[in-house]
Amino acid sequence: MFWDKVAGIYDFAETVYNGKVYWGLGERIAKEIGPNDIVLECACGTGAISKYIAPKCKLLIATDFSSGMLKQASKNCRKYSNIKIKRADITRLKCRDNRFDKVIAGNVIHLLEEPVAAIKELERVCRAGGKIIVPTYINASKGVNKKAVRFLELAGANFKRQFDISTYGKFFEDAGYKRLLVPAKQSLALQSWND
Repeated sequence: MFWDKVAGIYDFAETVYNGKVYWGLGERIAKEIGPNDIVLECACGTGAISKYIAPKCKLLIATDFSSGMLKQASKNCRKYSNIKIKRADITRLKCRDNRFDKVIAGNVIHLLEEPVAAIKELERVCRAGGKIIVPTYINASKGVNKKAVRFLELAGANFKRQFDISTYGKFFEDAGYKRLLVPAKQSLALQSWND
């Protein structure tokens, strides 16, 4: 699997490609987390967001499909005792309905064969009144982002779609979500809604 192969160098590559956004994302999401929150993070990758969420919440269950990424997340988050790191398929989560106060799936929607199925799963496991946060890179733009995406594709990444700010919003509207916050900075869009 591509993500297993690149897990050891992923943080370095992201820092070079999009460092300000990559590292700023965790800080931004952490502002949405409260001290009593039980949080699910899907597609946690190396734990780049997880390490910002963990100090703010009661419990974080960080998941990814890639074993290599989970090994890196375990290393990067080992100082936090309130994190459980598990392998999971974002489209078929093995947990009960309405379990989490906050559900996060960062930078993964563009990689999924069935992204709406994943969003529906996130909604299923988020409690009524909770919040679902789905940030993504805006990778359909010109310049550095376009070149970086092409490089990743040549290396083996399999992007199913690419978004700009308007098509990302439209993706959620087409899936039936209307109550959205869409702040955008540089090459990042953050979609969140209260369940």
